[in-house]
Amino acid sequence: MRPHGHGKRKPEVVVVTGASAGVGRAIAKEFGKHGASVVLLARSRDGLEGARQDVEHVGGRALPLQTDVSDDRQVEAAADRTEREFGPIDIWINNAMVSVLSPVLRMTVAEYRRVTEVTYLGYVNGTLAALRRMWPRDHGVIVQIGSALAYRSIPLQSAYCGAKHAIQGFTESLRSELIHDGSKVRLTIVQLPAVNTPQFSWIKTRMPRHPRPVPPIFQPEVVAQSVYWVAHHPRREFTIGLSAVQTIIGNKFVPGLLDHYLAAVGYEAQQTQVSVDPNRPNNLYDPVPGDYGTRGPFDGQAATYSVQAWINHHRGWLALAGVSLAALSTFYLKVRRHPSNRSGFPSVPLLFSRTDD
Repeated sequence: MRPHGHGKRKPEVVVVTGASAGVGRAIAKEFGKHGASVVLLARSRDGLEGARQDVEHVGGRALPLQTDVSDDRQVEAAADRTEREFGPIDIWINNAMVSVLSPVLRMTVAEYRRVTEVTYLGYVNGTLAALRRMWPRDHGVIVQIGSALAYRSIPLQSAYCGAKHAIQGFTESLRSELIHDGSKVRLTIVQLPAVNTPQFSWIKTRMPRHPRPVPPIFQPEVVAQSVYWVAHHPRREFTIGLSAVQTIIGNKFVPGLLDHYLAAVGYEAQQTQVSVDPNRPNNLYDPVPGDYGTRGPFDGQAATYSVQAWINHHRGWLALAGVSLAALSTFYLKVRRHPSNRSGFPSVPLLFSRTDD
């Protein structure tokens, strides 16, 4: 929240791309719970209307704007309208994505281009629109929704993984520039695990069976809660889920082993046992009609809580507790080893006097 008027605080103005469904919609709703004014950017008119109702139902204000983030002019126009209607943007969250589940040899150049334009350049367009407004004010937060796949690519998702790697590189470069210029605009990236979102019902696929996230799977609300927290606490990067942490660390130390492991399990892990029509409607170029909501079809397999994310939230306090426990242990051992401590409870002067041991 930011000051407004005579000590009053005006609701935060938050822009979320890809807000019509899945993670983006869960994030919009989470900010709405805290009274934010949330601008919803996506292509789906039906999904945007559902997201607007979600945000307003929990107490926030919502402005749905039908926007294709691959078009920088549309993104810039959305940013202009945001500030005209709600005021200066405090937080911009880049989340929009599309993907194709297919072996590389069956992909087309047009598909690579489209995934890149939305999933990577959409982030660039959003970041630039936010920076043009935040930079002169020296205030604001930009959150990039990343993925463990930015560190470790998997088979069948070469276009998506390539885009996530590009987001990582772009974000790190920009962060260094902000530090160099002494800017107070804050940039952070949140690396996701597998999430139960509707994308698996509409991504383009050339595989024989229905797409699925690779377990372990988390509900979108787990991500939304962490994104809200990260937007208000300085972090360079925030990873959700032990599986994501293991993926990132594993690729650092045993990338060759992971190549062979993913070759063996990566195809099956991304498909259910249910057949799917490869010509089903997909959202690569146009949104699929209807409101798909926040969650996908894998509720029964998705966790509603992440212990790792909780530890990540509280790592400062946990580190302090660890240091305190170590100090107490050292203190206790010193007491026990002291030659004058027959009872185990020496006087205070004795404890803090110089000893020979």
